[in-house]
Amino acid sequence: MLKFILLLIFAYLAGSTPSALLIGKLKGVDIRKVGSKSITETNLARALGWRYGIIGGILDLLKGAIPTLLAKNFLINDWQIILVSILPTLGHNFPIYLKFKYGGRGASTFFGASLTLIGVRFFLPVFLIWILIFYLTKITGLTNFIFPWIFSGFLYFWHWLGFFPFQYFIFGIFEAILLNFALRNNIRRLIEGKEHKTPFKF
Repeated sequence: MLKFILLLIFAYLAGSTPSALLIGKLKGVDIRKVGSKSITETNLARALGWRYGIIGGILDLLKGAIPTLLAKNFLINDWQIILVSILPTLGHNFPIYLKFKYGGRGASTFFGASLTLIGVRFFLPVFLIWILIFYLTKITGLTNFIFPWIFSGFLYFWHWLGFFPFQYFIFGIFEAILLNFALRNNIRRLIEGKEHKTPFKF
């Protein structure tokens, strides 16, 4: 039980680390004051270019991957494993270091946790759907709003086939809810016709 509690704390604190904000600060830019004013790698890319956005995305991905990897190695109970896997996204969206405000959207952290949870063999094929949605829409927020539900459907299908426990499907549902809540303003702007397409400035 002590390992579980320590991993929960570590997962949340790791998720709370505002990677994109810290990178922006190192370059003398507060990304909370530019673009969408969110601490996401997409907004970091708007401010500094996609090289920095990619770095921020990798760091956010690791925030989800490392706690999940530790949980899979040190925990046996599937419910405990998915709770640890969900907490980095929760921390990213509601970071304690920023008084639970200015959180990101959580997509990269979700990807890191998902990739580690189910493995490359299952994750990469379904991630092609994310690429397809993004290719068709050119809108990161909309893509990240839709994809977690599709991913959850695959988790249920894979559970039905006997590849993963039912708890992994619950992981997908909770992640989808977290991402959808974090993206609510993006979807509102999309409905109003004010959501910008993702830039590709290098």
